Amino acid sequence: MTMPIFDSHLDLASNALFLDRDLLLPLEALAGSEHGMDDLPYRGRPTLSLPEMRRAGVRLCSPTVLARVRPEIRSAAAVPRSAIDYATGEAAHAMGLAQIAYYELLAARGELRIITTAKELDAFVREQHVGPADRGLADSGLSDSGLSDSDGSTPSGSPAPIGCILSMEGADPVLSPDQAALWWERGLRFASLVHYGEGRYAGGTGSTAGVTSDGRDLLRAFEQLGLVLDLTHLSEPSFYEALESFAGPVLASHNNCRHLVPGDRQFSDEQFRLIVERDGVIGVACDAWMLYPGWERGVTQPDVVSLGALVDHIDHICNLAGNADHVAIGSDLDGLYGWEQTPYDLRSIADLQKLPQMLRNRGYETGQIEGIMYRNWIRFFSRNLPAHGG
Repeated sequence: MTMPIFDSHLDLASNALFLDRDLLLPLEALAGSEHGMDDLPYRGRPTLSLPEMRRAGVRLCSPTVLARVRPEIRSAAAVPRSAIDYATGEAAHAMGLAQIAYYELLAARGELRIITTAKELDAFVREQHVGPADRGLADSGLSDSGLSDSDGSTPSGSPAPIGCILSMEGADPVLSPDQAALWWERGLRFASLVHYGEGRYAGGTGSTAGVTSDGRDLLRAFEQLGLVLDLTHLSEPSFYEALESFAGPVLASHNNCRHLVPGDRQFSDEQFRLIVERDGVIGVACDAWMLYPGWERGVTQPDVVSLGALVDHIDHICNLAGNADHVAIGSDLDGLYGWEQTPYDLRSIADLQKLPQMLRNRGYETGQIEGIMYRNWIRFFSRNLPAHGG
């Protein structure tokens, strides 16, 4: 049986626009289309495409908008430019809008369904037989799953759309706090303030900077709009300042445990407890360097770590929370890496279907596993998306 998956972090547009990947291809054909390309270490090593996501049981996901402002890339002495970097905010803004346009085009083709309200989410999961969107709000009700183990096809045999709640990884495409409403109108429903380093709005991974004045203004704009704050990638000072400044709902779309893998990219136990206190959900990520202490990119090989390490992080968060209601999947697969930087038993997003049995082997019950795989995110967004449009 294929269990539905809700994946809270997939850089689909980055793959399509930065890497020029045709995500409508089957995975093998997509990999073959990059044969002989050696500009990046992950060429020819994709783990996902839209057909592969359907095969994996991914019924809902949060695809990202990602474009960073890095003025230093104009300097000859700067570190090598990443595909996601731009010298100006205007360029990052334009690329962000291009990524939204890409998702809108896929939606027009019936490949995706962009979801912006709780009403739309409820309608989607009922129509696609994923399970009631509000399951668990009044009571857990998890013994009656309402699951469908289909491959997501429609009665006509054509592929069913994948439900999408749009997110932004790092707010560099937002030129000013008063522009947040533009992104909300284009369908964005959650966002983080920064990616790596120091940004306009906050300090990110690898930085000790806090939330800036513009960042506090942006948080106020998010709160007024009802946009959910993604705490992922915030520096430790920014994390605590953001929680103090922002009273709206929070999540961590793709984050693992510092207790198991040291480093500021992971969150401490205290940070996880604060997210749980705010009724947030944490999506665990599949990037091997976040699963294996001491991983050296380009040196360490995948055979040192398995998907069991991901279950370790799930288990740790459940133990901290005292239940399995606050952890889910945020795989970050093909997030500027491929299977050269995933656990050895994960070559495709479809390998996430190994997790239910691995969780059963750890003593998790069916309802808890369903929560981790998809229901916890459905419940979170059912509560925190606007009830309806207009």
